[in-house]
Amino acid sequence: MAETKKLKPIEGIRNIAVIAHVDHGKTTLVDKLLKATDSLPTHQDLGECILDSNDLERERGITILAKNISLPYKGVKINLIDTPGHADFGGEVERVLQMADGVLLLVDAAEGPMPQTRFVLKKAFGHRLRPLVVINKIDRPDSRLNEVVDEIGELFLELSEELELDTVADFGGHDVLDFPIIYSSATGGYARLSPEDDNDNVTPLLDMMIDQIPPPNVEQDSPLQLQITTLDYNDYVGRIGIGRVTKGSIETGDKILVCGREETRKETVTDLFIFDKLGRTPINKVTAGDICAVTGIGNVEIGDTITDPEAPDPLPLIDIDRPTISMVFQVNDSPFAGQEGKFVTSRQLRDRLYKELESNVALRVENLPTSGSFEVSGRGTLHLGILIENMRRENYEFQVGKPRPIFIEENGKRKEPMELLHVQTPEESAGKVIELAGSRKGEMARYELQGERILMQFKIPARGLIGMGSRLMSLTAGEAIICHNFDGYEAHKGNIPRRSTGVMVSSERGKAVGYALFNLKDRGPMFVAPGEPIYEGMIVGEHCKDDDITVNLCREKKMTNVRAAGSDKNILLSPPRVMSIEEALEYIEEDELLEITPGNYRLRKRVLNAKLRRKDKRD
Repeated sequence: MAETKKLKPIEGIRNIAVIAHVDHGKTTLVDKLLKATDSLPTHQDLGECILDSNDLERERGITILAKNISLPYKGVKINLIDTPGHADFGGEVERVLQMADGVLLLVDAAEGPMPQTRFVLKKAFGHRLRPLVVINKIDRPDSRLNEVVDEIGELFLELSEELELDTVADFGGHDVLDFPIIYSSATGGYARLSPEDDNDNVTPLLDMMIDQIPPPNVEQDSPLQLQITTLDYNDYVGRIGIGRVTKGSIETGDKILVCGREETRKETVTDLFIFDKLGRTPINKVTAGDICAVTGIGNVEIGDTITDPEAPDPLPLIDIDRPTISMVFQVNDSPFAGQEGKFVTSRQLRDRLYKELESNVALRVENLPTSGSFEVSGRGTLHLGILIENMRRENYEFQVGKPRPIFIEENGKRKEPMELLHVQTPEESAGKVIELAGSRKGEMARYELQGERILMQFKIPARGLIGMGSRLMSLTAGEAIICHNFDGYEAHKGNIPRRSTGVMVSSERGKAVGYALFNLKDRGPMFVAPGEPIYEGMIVGEHCKDDDITVNLCREKKMTNVRAAGSDKNILLSPPRVMSIEEALEYIEEDELLEITPGNYRLRKRVLNAKLRRKDKRD
């Protein structure tokens, strides 16, 4: 009879993941926790949103990468795992939740649980993590605390039924519907057991984290088991694997076995680090229950298990949801190719995309028969848009095609990815939103009055969302709050209308002239400004009708020897329409591409010559 290993709780550690919808105050609250535990360096001012450490996160105000920090409080080490709130970065959420024993769920006191709250919480419940609910932004004038608490309870019950969980047994003997709640204002810097309290700091939240989140319950005397969930890199030591020791212990100099997706190999641990406040501290030994970083383990990958070579015990590979959107990346072949970028060849593009696979576990890359082309699949337009923006800032130059949904075949039937679209808008715009969603094959699932705004939810095909964001913002005068997340696969819903307008395409190469732009201003909004370089086949504006037209933006005013009244009046032009990368990806059609360079991104036709485009259309 096999010996049963004894589990032992490690009371001095808490491993907690922080999950929330985008802009519900998660990063701001973590700032206050860092300050309350004296975890910030005294010699420098790190500003606000400290964990949004890279440029893209600060610019966009969202968390993209999961991060680890450690807070010391009352003799307990709280390992805090910051997670992205957007469903497009679900790959980050799925892998880092492996390290946690409980979750801190932040919910906006006015907006309540949103679709992406549901997404990240479902992943947490799948790991049987006990939730501690933080109702944040209670100082908002439109907060509705009682309704939000009820909505959270309904969401917990719904997810428990969907995942077939025992609401008591699966959460360590605690009824998940009897969840602990704390009320906070991250910007105000306080957390309260009751909204009526007058407490002015976050110590009640820290106390509740220790009291309500269980300590790691582990086998300390078993052979080593540690699964890599995050990667880092250092020029001196190479790749660094980060994960939680689930069994046994690990020491510097240990001989270990790395069990990977394709191979098993022996390595030696060079250095070990534990997380200490915002940084890492070297250590000789790490025992089960703690999170650490390991060096000297070769080209380790996410999902690999480090284990004892004498008694190997690898964990299953991390299960990641399949991608829902794909697009083609290819070498830039426009007339301006190679003028700005440092990395422009197909080999350099391929190497960068495959390097991204090492840490971006939700991404897929496939070589295409066409030379210099790669099909890249991800979890959404934002997921791929962030990759494109990062590559652009790294001096890569390339071009991408229109995003396409990934269809699957089940029982001989074609199925497509569906999304749960959540739109909050002023009441007077609700009818326009419903009409637009209906034209994109959306089915209404919820219609609810929230103060002076209407909350609507639609079940809609993923391809119906492509290009829909900008239309919704236009219809609601910019007042809509929009979010969506993956909601499974359903039978193909039929054709969805394409972009309702055509485009203006340049017929010449040169620089845009103000006189030509002025004469075309009634045809639709322009995408370029006077003096901007353009080339034949480049999309320079939107046509007010549904067909494409070819225009000459390089045409200058004819010089004459007759001086007429008003002939030299100033030309007044509207500012050009500027789109983000995600908006541009959603805007282009199948016969168009988005050219990406370090300094610019331009919309263009696949076939640059107008005569050849007409010939292709006839064929």
